[in-house]
Amino acid sequence: MRCPFCANTDTQVKDSRPTDEHTAIRRRRFCPQCGGRFTTFERVQLRELTVVKKSGRRLPFSREKLMASVLIALRKRDVDEDRIELMVSGISRRLESMGENEIKSELIGQMVMEGLKVLDEVAYIRFASVYKDFHEAKEFGEIINKLSEDDE
Repeated sequence: MRCPFCANTDTQVKDSRPTDEHTAIRRRRFCPQCGGRFTTFERVQLRELTVVKKSGRRLPFSREKLMASVLIALRKRDVDEDRIELMVSGISRRLESMGENEIKSELIGQMVMEGLKVLDEVAYIRFASVYKDFHEAKEFGEIINKLSEDDE
């Protein structure tokens, strides 16, 4: 593993342990060249997934990109990091276990919306406003009304 500080390729693992949800291995590493310490995570990847965008463009699935979009929706919201990690890991595992190599971006968006609806309704509305491309304020009202109906 390359050191992120000095680019030395001869780093040493000092400690390995599973993450709390046992979906990854957390490794603490040390660089003997510069003395830097850093953490890496090793995850199982069942298959290479390709995301098919609405435009037809195909891109490799990126768990990091999925996490980034979820974190944007959850910005300044008080949601436990472990719950966010579990949601993103769950979505990734569901996508990998579907048996398909190509996944439509709409399906990923729906899965994120389902997860955010449970985690934080404000984040759900934020994500929906971008995902569904809201153009008018009344669209926010419609989704809020739908949330209220679902809670009853």
